[in-house]
Amino acid sequence: MINQAHTHYEPGVPFEVPCPDGSVFELLAHSAKAWPSAPAIDYFAREWSYRDLMEESLKAARVLADAGIKKGDVVSFAMPNCPQHLIAFYGAMRLGAIVAELNPLAPANQMREQIERHGGTLCVAWQKAAGTLVNAGVKPKNILTVDISHPLPAKMRAALRLPVPKARKTRKQMKSSTPRGSLSWDKKVDAATPYAGPDPDITATDTAVILHSSGTNGVPKSVPLTHGNIRVNVNQNLFWVFELDRGAECFFSLLPYFHAFGMTFLLGCGVAIGACQIILPTFDPGLALEAHKRRPVSFFLGVPPMFDRICKRSIEDDVDISTIRYSVSGGMSLASEIAEAWEARTGAYIIEGYGMSETSPTLCGSPLSAERRPGCLGLPFPNMDVRLADQEDPSKDVEDGKPGELLVKGPQVFSGYLDAPEENEAAFYDGWFRTGDIARNDDGFLYLVDRSKDLIITSGFNIFPSQVEGAIKRLTSAQDVVVVGIDNSATGEEVAAVVKAPWRNPDLKRLRATLEKELPHYALPRQLHLVGEIPHSMIGKPERKQVRETLIAAAPSEKVTDSREGKTGPFS
Repeated sequence: MINQAHTHYEPGVPFEVPCPDGSVFELLAHSAKAWPSAPAIDYFAREWSYRDLMEESLKAARVLADAGIKKGDVVSFAMPNCPQHLIAFYGAMRLGAIVAELNPLAPANQMREQIERHGGTLCVAWQKAAGTLVNAGVKPKNILTVDISHPLPAKMRAALRLPVPKARKTRKQMKSSTPRGSLSWDKKVDAATPYAGPDPDITATDTAVILHSSGTNGVPKSVPLTHGNIRVNVNQNLFWVFELDRGAECFFSLLPYFHAFGMTFLLGCGVAIGACQIILPTFDPGLALEAHKRRPVSFFLGVPPMFDRICKRSIEDDVDISTIRYSVSGGMSLASEIAEAWEARTGAYIIEGYGMSETSPTLCGSPLSAERRPGCLGLPFPNMDVRLADQEDPSKDVEDGKPGELLVKGPQVFSGYLDAPEENEAAFYDGWFRTGDIARNDDGFLYLVDRSKDLIITSGFNIFPSQVEGAIKRLTSAQDVVVVGIDNSATGEEVAAVVKAPWRNPDLKRLRATLEKELPHYALPRQLHLVGEIPHSMIGKPERKQVRETLIAAAPSEKVTDSREGKTGPFS
């Protein structure tokens, strides 16, 4: 399979890339030396050069060191994308500390569980997340609060203080009161002198970052990634898109840094090549395009809904986005209609990347050429080895072209979950990481069939939710759909379809008759629930687990319900 994949590599992409043996901090140190005057950050038109970014990062290191942080200590981050997040990250890397990323909008119980697993009691947190951290058991004296309006241009900060509705609304979105006893990160960094202590002795095996994942079985776990994991994945990604101009590109920095995809591509790759990053604390197509008009973007990393919304908004507002020469989509499958619309609008290719937190994250990508295949996981990256194994016996490979569990090896693959020996035993087989994804090979290109943890089994038949979801989207006017398995005493599980659609009434009989054109009888939905909206994660993935739990908790007596506005149903 690997040999097949190599025949489709874009000319210029190597089969092997270097595996550095140093700190992630070296990425910033190199760029600050190579391109000191190049813009590193654009935040609502305020600019930091790489020289500025280095100085601010060393001041951040001083603040952390003064708080007692040293090599190997864990610091929790709970921030949206903002200059302070990027600066604090490299401040921690300078000390050899470990950054444990938290979703700043996560509930207190989730934050508590994650902090208990990794032990990072000192927290650098957005003001609006500080109260949640206190509820999660963090002492206020251990919270350094971040005001994301602090780095705004002076005129914008002054406008925020105006007693007018628009200013009040923006203040409420960006700022909040902070817990008594917490300290201001911004004031401390402003007053600090750059850290000039000795360099920590960092090797490729030292942990740099801790992310959080449900892995392949839905059980929450912590994922330690080493400096070596991250740096080799930075190289793999940059060699894949090797034509990026060093010291000259402009990235949309819109994916969350606390997510593996955003962390490695933006905090890693973007800094490594001296790119300017347009940072916004939340995804807003209008604000993004305003920034693009001011500073034309050349590289866009996102999830399919981002590309879809930016593309449509650019048409509505008549904004030229043809400067975006490189586009990489991930996190979920890229629909062909979104890809086609994006390529027509930009005049350049859009490709997909595939991976997970446990793999730093990227494992595969489509070539940035006419050979790219929308809807495909792509080709295994340089330095990778992959297998498609029998789901019941991972020692056996499936026949070529048949679905099998994707098993991987490579220098970007983590070595195991934090303090979870039983989970690690299940996650690895003979040195191979079991992704939990079911894929098939087509001449080196991998196609996702489904996640094994999402598999629905009814009367002994395996049903992949994505196949049912795809059929509903293709054969009906459904706008969004999630398919889950619900326990059934007779068959084990039955298929439940939760659908957003402009239908007058839910009609399960009609839906089943329509889907029979593509699906076997055992895969047809036995439940239909119409909803106004389907919940999605911050990166655009449907919250399948949440939908299933809502149905189980509601235990509707009817197999067909309508929870849209004005109706009563399990999702009302």
